[in-house]
Amino acid sequence: MKNTKTILPVTATGLSVFVLAAILAMVAGSAIAKPPRTEQQMAQETAAYLQSVAKGDALWHDGSLGTNGLACGNCHPDGSASNPHTWPKYQTNLGKVGTLREMINWCITVPMQGKPLAYDSEDMIAMESYATYTHRGVAIAPGKDEQHGAVPVYGGPGYPAP
Repeated sequence: MKNTKTILPVTATGLSVFVLAAILAMVAGSAIAKPPRTEQQMAQETAAYLQSVAKGDALWHDGSLGTNGLACGNCHPDGSASNPHTWPKYQTNLGKVGTLREMINWCITVPMQGKPLAYDSEDMIAMESYATYTHRGVAIAPGKDEQHGAVPVYGGPGYPAP
């Protein structure tokens, strides 16, 4: 005899609350929906996002995030070359499935020999905003690296000589 388990026990009261909620949603229609943002709100949100992108661009090319003068832009001249659309994914450098933010920190702490950024910091969000923004409009093709790959950096710690 098979042992079956009830995942979500449904009682008469629970079912009636569900049915009542469904009926209210159908009757009310769009009255429950959040109103659309105004053009002014959208302009403010876009401006805030583009400020974050600009900050991320500056940080991406800033050699002072590390201690040896390297910047993210040494290996990934623009943020789109980091293929932000492919994250999360298994990354051998991390030894696990990781996020873009974890990889940014790996790059800051290992090749650049700097201190990691807090994952929820404005700087980290700006760097992720920049990488994502520069990748906009590029078709996503799983398994295909349509961006330019990493640019070899010679002379830094851990890098081969030319």
